[in-house]
Amino acid sequence: MTTTRTPSAQPAPNEPDEHPLWDRPFTLYFTARAVSLLGDAMTPVVVALAVGALYGVSGVGLVLGVWTGTFVLLVLFGGVFADRFGARRMMVAADLVRVLTQGVLAAAFFTGKPSFWLLVAMAALAGAAVAMFLPGVNGMVPLVAREPQRANATLKVADALAHLLGPALAGLLITLTSAGTVYAIDAGTFLLSALCLALIRFDPAVTPSHPAAATGSRTRTGRSLRRELHQGWREFRARTWMWAVILIWMGYGVLVFGPLVPLGSALVGARLGPHAYGLAVSFLGAGTVLGGLLALRLRPVRPLAAGTVAMVLYTALPLCIALGAGLPVLLAGHALGGAAIAFWSVMWATSVQTHTPPAVLNRVTAYEQAGSVSGIALGQMLAGPATALASPDRLLWVSAGACLAGCAALLVIPAVRTLHRTAPRAEP
Repeated sequence: MTTTRTPSAQPAPNEPDEHPLWDRPFTLYFTARAVSLLGDAMTPVVVALAVGALYGVSGVGLVLGVWTGTFVLLVLFGGVFADRFGARRMMVAADLVRVLTQGVLAAAFFTGKPSFWLLVAMAALAGAAVAMFLPGVNGMVPLVAREPQRANATLKVADALAHLLGPALAGLLITLTSAGTVYAIDAGTFLLSALCLALIRFDPAVTPSHPAAATGSRTRTGRSLRRELHQGWREFRARTWMWAVILIWMGYGVLVFGPLVPLGSALVGARLGPHAYGLAVSFLGAGTVLGGLLALRLRPVRPLAAGTVAMVLYTALPLCIALGAGLPVLLAGHALGGAAIAFWSVMWATSVQTHTPPAVLNRVTAYEQAGSVSGIALGQMLAGPATALASPDRLLWVSAGACLAGCAALLVIPAVRTLHRTAPRAEP
């Protein structure tokens, strides 16, 4: 249920939070996310470089596309299960599955050339695990922190630092050892993440009143899966600002985010070498750090409007690759892109968490994730075939234009442009 707030209950835009952030539940949750994000940050680089060296751009696109496509197909069920059995339980189980998938890939690369079917099979299984994991990520934040924007911004900085260090580390490890080392480290991060999540004990003063979200008690087992999916869909559809953003993000996935790794890694690697691509992705992480720190300081009254203005800067990322820019400009473009997407991500996650009833937050999150990621899956799969119709640099010109067009569309939609920030939920 929603909480009625008077205007006086809302803090000033830059008012400091009176509650401590770094208590035991948030510290454990932050540690779990930080270590697994470091492993995740290395994965796109190892896929782009190691799989690309064996099976080309099409192979990279298909492996990434299968991972993303499996996620899209199953994430709605992940949202239902997270609300039914508890987000933490689903996240721990998903982490353990990914220990298995990344461990198998590590062994395959250590022992020789892995077959393409093995890469695809492990990508599908890992994508299914992520579908069970990610809906709970959004729902867990209000359970471990009283002030969602501050927590989201702190987690985004961790994400950014992971993307700053992970890609460069992955490139170095592939050069000095093999791709198997990267996959082995990734498996270890998921194991540590599962342990930290399992140790979390929720603060009753923070935990919302729906027990299944926190403890995993099966309070809704009498409801059918179909009914729970339908309820989540109703809540998602009732928020114009939410489904409008997701429609635009589906287009972004096909034209911007999806093709960027297969096309960008191929172009940058061919022009400047594989080390340059790893360095560029690290600068993307450096920009994300700046964007996350900015989101810690600024609390705009209209968060999605502010996030959209920031997203205009993301255009610099595909544009600098399409122009064949030298290394300094390439790194600057990736830094700008990282700052833009980080600031938007914090504004978006906080808006979803604070404008959605806690009892359906995981399911609503699953719908918005399924929509936004579905376009990425299609864009990844089409990246290779599209190069037969146009050169990679021309395709990235299209990506830059689509990014600007999407930002203009977001600012035109009143429900997105005028959505206001809400105060944190009052303690029970």
